[in-house]
Amino acid sequence: MDITIEFSPSAFKHNVTEDDIRWAFDTAVYDGWFNEGKDGDRYLLIGFNRKGNPLEILYYFVNDETINVFHAMTCRNIYHHLIRKEGNYGKND
Repeated sequence: MDITIEFSPSAFKHNVTEDDIRWAFDTAVYDGWFNEGKDGDRYLLIGFNRKGNPLEILYYFVNDETINVFHAMTCRNIYHHLIRKEGNYGKND
């Protein structure tokens, strides 16, 4: 089953494009539970943009077939251990 990705305006606050967010889902090296928010469980995904740089993406499930991405930015150092844990590294700009 394919998942539909919806985007909140806040997903673009840090100038990450929709194409790069979708690419990050396709190249994910980490995807796991993050915390519980007002919309229910939130998940953290670490993937790469089209230049190979790591991104952190936060999302929640709208329903069984749809997720909503509400945060996307260059991956901060606090999450780099998740990349190393999986044995994957992004390229530097």
